[in-house]
Amino acid sequence: MTAGKNDFGIIGVVADNVRALRKAAELSQEELAHEAGVDRTYISQVERRQRNVTIVVLAKIAKALNVTPDRLLVVPSSRRRGP
Repeated sequence: MTAGKNDFGIIGVVADNVRALRKAAELSQEELAHEAGVDRTYISQVERRQRNVTIVVLAKIAKALNVTPDRLLVVPSSRRRGP
């Protein structure tokens, strides 16, 4: 089952974080894919919530973005619920 656009599940969290960090680093999907050693379509699928990444690939993407893997798993404060 593919996560929905407004899904707050972990696949959505990773997708949003990868996209936000990639854009902040001013990298294209192709550039990030090259640095992470994966195909560009893989990055596209991650960002569109169509790919459940393995821990190994999560670590590769994090390294390519110059962050620790846990950074890709943290719910952004703008999406956290309640106090």
